[in-house]
Amino acid sequence: MPILALIIGAALAALDQIIKYFVSVYLQPVGSVSIINNLFKLTYVENRGVAFGMLSDMRWFFVVLTSVLIICIIVFMFKKRPQNKMFYIASALIIGGGIGNLIDRVFYGYVIDYLSISFFPPVCNFADYCITVGTVLLLIYVLFFSSYSKSGKERSIESND
Repeated sequence: MPILALIIGAALAALDQIIKYFVSVYLQPVGSVSIINNLFKLTYVENRGVAFGMLSDMRWFFVVLTSVLIICIIVFMFKKRPQNKMFYIASALIIGGGIGNLIDRVFYGYVIDYLSISFFPPVCNFADYCITVGTVLLLIYVLFFSSYSKSGKERSIESND
């Protein structure tokens, strides 16, 4: 399962980079295109910070932080080998999205964002949504399915089996 999660993560990162290439070539010159009036548009933004543009111009801090977090997830996958598929799906999404945005930070100094929804003001990208969905799934896994979420009694019963 860890190898499959890494392959899926790499595929998601590649898809993210392909989308951002087309956004750079076709959307950047025009700036913004309305897809669904007053609801959804594509808007080219160079985000030099993190979520919502916070902590701008801390490029190398985020390169290091993202790299460390991805390495920690990969090490955990191979050392602990959780049996729940949700963990691997979450990990693939986080790794893929993290690598997609990491590539932008390293090569451009900013992350290319382009998805703008009227009721959610920040402009995001595919990688951001992968990271967000992956993080939510990881939290659900930790809270409800991992051995860390079980009471001491349940763990002791399982260890006696």
